[in-house]
Amino acid sequence: MNAEAEAILEGKPQSMGDLIDWRVTQTPDTEAFRFPDADENWHSLTWQQTRQQVHELGAGLLSLGVGQQQRVAISSNTRIEWILIDLAINAIGAATTTVYPNTAPEDFQYIVGHSASKVLVAENAEQADKLDGGDTQVAAVVLIDGEGDGEHTLSWQQLIDRGKQLLADDPDCVTQARAGVDLDSLATLIYTSGTTGRPKGVELVQRNWIYVGFGADKLDIIQPDDLQYLWLPLSHVFGKCLIAIQLAIGFTSAVDGRVEKIVHNLGITKPTFMCGAPRIFEKVRATVLSSNSTGIKGAISRWSFSVGKKSHEKRLAGRPLSGALGLQYKIADRLVFSKLRDRLGGRMRFMVSGSAKLYAKVQGWFYSAGLVIIEGYGLTETTAVSYVNVPTDPRFGTVGQPLPGTEMKLGDDDEVLLRGPGIMVGYHGAPDLTAETLVDGWFHTGDIGQTDAEGNLTLTDRKKDLMKTSGGKYVAPQKVEGALVAAIPFVSQAIAVGDGRKYVSALVTLDADNAKRWAAVNGLAHADYDEIVRSEAAHHAVQHFIDRANEGLERWETVKKFTILPRELSVDDGLVTPSMKIRRENINKQFGAEIDAMYDKEPDYE
Repeated sequence: MNAEAEAILEGKPQSMGDLIDWRVTQTPDTEAFRFPDADENWHSLTWQQTRQQVHELGAGLLSLGVGQQQRVAISSNTRIEWILIDLAINAIGAATTTVYPNTAPEDFQYIVGHSASKVLVAENAEQADKLDGGDTQVAAVVLIDGEGDGEHTLSWQQLIDRGKQLLADDPDCVTQARAGVDLDSLATLIYTSGTTGRPKGVELVQRNWIYVGFGADKLDIIQPDDLQYLWLPLSHVFGKCLIAIQLAIGFTSAVDGRVEKIVHNLGITKPTFMCGAPRIFEKVRATVLSSNSTGIKGAISRWSFSVGKKSHEKRLAGRPLSGALGLQYKIADRLVFSKLRDRLGGRMRFMVSGSAKLYAKVQGWFYSAGLVIIEGYGLTETTAVSYVNVPTDPRFGTVGQPLPGTEMKLGDDDEVLLRGPGIMVGYHGAPDLTAETLVDGWFHTGDIGQTDAEGNLTLTDRKKDLMKTSGGKYVAPQKVEGALVAAIPFVSQAIAVGDGRKYVSALVTLDADNAKRWAAVNGLAHADYDEIVRSEAAHHAVQHFIDRANEGLERWETVKKFTILPRELSVDDGLVTPSMKIRRENINKQFGAEIDAMYDKEPDYE
């Protein structure tokens, strides 16, 4: 561990349980969380109140026999109870196994069984029922929503009641339970998406979370008086790392994982920052573009964003806008940009994109409207945060510079290698895979990148995903897919295909809501989704936007043919992972006929 990393960890709490106590000593009466109830009324918890509930839940887990570093699995959407039970698990020195609530029963049982989880905390009976028929060590199930029998299945309140009783008999039981837990103790098992097979259990220890929390604090991006809107899946390392960062810095989080409520709740909570996956930002942009596509309103919107694009160079350089451009930008701001910012709460200082590559065109579109999206980079194996931009000096197209204390070098084929206290200790029960991935302390990410003179990292693609045309040209599918998603206002997913072929083609799916908005003003107002997908008008429109996307691609990367699929790709059909990463091998198999049809008579595009 280098000197910078050692300095970050020096004198800091030794575990997440200690970090909770430390935060309470710093700001006991400051608001920690706010969250909605079943009637959409928002409530708040201070840090002191948060710790009280965490200790009650932790004592409840102790009453079920959970011991140090034993696993408790959580399968729930993002909500305040997820955070409280996760903190409670760490408060007694145990470890959390995270499970996506959209995980299929077979993988659900594998994760819970492979992790040797002793207790399952399930959002409802539907989640708990996924255990049926599985070979696991689960001795008790806790339902966040639902009734329990008080023995093998407990309601949320029953767990709390058991904890209160134990605390009454032994007030120090939670603190004593984690005695001896230190930076090297297991804190979390997070299973990777499983794009190429069974999910792999990533072992993250207390050090990983403490480092990420205080390392992010060193960046001075987030302030204690900030308000985060937290909707990201806490089953994902990106979502969960935000809790460690919040504990280290002390800001407030408004918590609600319902994606359909994001825009509505932004107007209510008025956050100052929000983190998200690229798809959320792409969807907001697509909605605005499809809503303002025609008439005077559309013309004003297009003019405004063209003015915003012209402003980039001066604004990024910190120079004031003057003359005609300055006047035009003020008009565009009043007519269009201010309304977009108001829809996001009106106080948004910046947003953070992670978990996948954000296309620079999308980032620039938001910047035109005065909304800064900074891009970061990390993996489950690196506790989510390895690189990050800063909102005061965003470098579009890059993921910024390393988190203080993290080291990077480029290996063979420009593969990104990382080293530092954020790196996992290994894969659970897989020493050979660990040894293959962690070599001399360097984690081999599988991502390909390059750095500029200032150390900003640009990622090009996943090493294993690179396609090679029959003409010998390498194509990064994520670059092509990002260009298509950014160019087509009503596209939902884009998958580049063509490995071993003469040229690149694409499978695309349409976003139902935005496709219907487009159809309403293009002569298909009464058409259903299937009719839109099959329509000649939709194909002409998609071709038009693909032609525009091709203008920003190298000749050998351009998309020559495409097929609109009749449905969006889903977890249920095995084509995307629970974290919404595409399973290329499965897609190539399931849509093999559609892919082959685009190459039946291959013209010579070389």
